[in-house]
Amino acid sequence: MVPFAGYDMPVQYEGVKQEHLAVRRAAGLFDVSHMGEFELDGIEALAVIDSLITNDASKLADGRALYTCACNERGTILDDLIVYRLREDKWLVVCNASNRDKILPHFTAAAAGRCAIEDATERTALIALQGPQAMAVAARAGSEGAALAELQSFELREASLVGVECIAARTGYTGEDGIEIFCDADDAVSLWRGLLEAGRELGLAPAGLAARDTLRLEARLSLYGNDIDETTNPLEAGLGWTVKLGKAEFLGKEALLALKAGGLNRKLVGFEMVGRGIARHGYALLDATGNTIGNCTSGSPAPSLEKSIGLGYVTLGQDAIGTKIYVDCRGKSIEAVVVPTPFYKRAT
Repeated sequence: MVPFAGYDMPVQYEGVKQEHLAVRRAAGLFDVSHMGEFELDGIEALAVIDSLITNDASKLADGRALYTCACNERGTILDDLIVYRLREDKWLVVCNASNRDKILPHFTAAAAGRCAIEDATERTALIALQGPQAMAVAARAGSEGAALAELQSFELREASLVGVECIAARTGYTGEDGIEIFCDADDAVSLWRGLLEAGRELGLAPAGLAARDTLRLEARLSLYGNDIDETTNPLEAGLGWTVKLGKAEFLGKEALLALKAGGLNRKLVGFEMVGRGIARHGYALLDATGNTIGNCTSGSPAPSLEKSIGLGYVTLGQDAIGTKIYVDCRGKSIEAVVVPTPFYKRAT
């Protein structure tokens, strides 16, 4: 257990590799109740949200969600979010725990006089059920669990699982199939224990933050504070698909238009280690002559792949697939190669 964003969080239960492979082969259960949740309610809630995010929330029907960035006026990333349209004029925004104290006031200021906004973080628990057996576990968790298999990606619905009323969304942060389940904080222990019991015979195991990090890295999912932050923009981070420059004005739009027109200087790429060594956050990335061309933002052994991988920003011209680069691992230059991402993709 470690302190994180005001919470005591589980890093691991049985071991990072065991938990990682349990998610890839069967299913894992994650307590991610530290994430920030706030609700917006009112006829102008959509307009408020769309003025602050790069993606287009107006395309969402009831019971749908989308991934997006929220940028500042410079076009750099304040946070990455998931926005859920619960029903007409009722919205849920989920932010990173470490950014809650930044994002909540940001949205509150925009909502002033236009719609209601409530911080629901402390009364809301969030449990992620992830892996190829995740939906089978849900089906064993109550009569309504089987219907969750009908959910499309980024779709959500109300359900009762192990007797707990909740909202289940077909989302996740592991590269595997599964659901993320919102419930009242008072019901979290019952939901957690009930799901573990329902999934025991299917290989369901509790998993901690360390396995969550290696899983998301294999799937090339960005981590705020590592791969993206207020020094990076969505275009260079490979998140340009979340930026809808054709929609109405939103914070950061003009800066992003200028960045797109002027061209990027660097790009976030994936790489595999060729030599013996592990890339870590902050390690310099070098070219063949030893010149610094960027920095590693995330790096780890990849249990599913049995090799070490990393993400990092490199100057344009060094970003092509197959480019040989070097990682400065504590003074030693270790060979690596730029590769396609995601590193891991589940079988469909």
